[in-house]
Amino acid sequence: MTDKHNNTKKIGWTIFLNIVITLAEYIGGMLSGSLALLSDAGHNLSDVISLILGYFGEKISDKKATKTHTFGFKRVEIFTASINALSLLVIAVLIVTESIKRISHPENISLGIMLSVGAIGLFGNLFSILILNKEKNASLNMKAAYLHLFYDTLSSVFVIAAAVIIYFTNMLVIDTVLSLIIALMILYSSLEIIKKTIHIFMQGIPEGIEFDKVFETMSKIKDVKSIHDLHIWSVNSNQNFLSCHICTGKIKNPDILLKRMNAVLKSSFNIEHTAIQFEQNNICKTGAICCK
Repeated sequence: MTDKHNNTKKIGWTIFLNIVITLAEYIGGMLSGSLALLSDAGHNLSDVISLILGYFGEKISDKKATKTHTFGFKRVEIFTASINALSLLVIAVLIVTESIKRISHPENISLGIMLSVGAIGLFGNLFSILILNKEKNASLNMKAAYLHLFYDTLSSVFVIAAAVIIYFTNMLVIDTVLSLIIALMILYSSLEIIKKTIHIFMQGIPEGIEFDKVFETMSKIKDVKSIHDLHIWSVNSNQNFLSCHICTGKIKNPDILLKRMNAVLKSSFNIEHTAIQFEQNNICKTGAICCK
């Protein structure tokens, strides 16, 4: 059983749990009049969409390369992660809009329904988090799905807290204030994911890798005279690529140097996919970045 298979199986269970939670919170929110509960239901609906996209993202991204898609479908992971983050952003805007309306016109709330349904949401989301906890850093796609669940668990805590505070103080505005807090949390998590997906789509250098350190490390390897046209990027959240031209002068066996280079890149920077061109003379005659 592969890691990908485990991921999709676990996502399947969390999809089922979150469909149940969403229905319970939506019905409970309508019956109780709680905006915080309806906000949580909206967030849970985005969880369901996120998890479904994540499920298919994990399935499709594992497909082999073809003649028309020579990198395979690995970027589907990033694509689904960006859609998930955008859905969070939309949910946050909707919650803020409704919260602003209710600040001046708070509605009566059935605290019993609000508290009981909030508890159902809390336990359901906690269980979902436990299911995905080990896989949360496996990919950006899995991280996006996990963040949906994590922030929704916090939302459920706020729903319960709001019910308790309103019970003792009768301050209905608390429901609206906590809804705004939920929206801000959702907004923060969505923007963070969007930032990372855009960076990958723009072929930015992968997180945790410093361009100058890679260049310096490669330059110190025996038989390397100079390096130019160095590019470092990633196709998804965990597969890094590098291409460059290396001037070597006269060497008998470039394969030995290539093996040495690839070993250093893998051990030092987790770069396993390389396209390195050796030149005995600087045939490129380029003044681009990294050219000595």
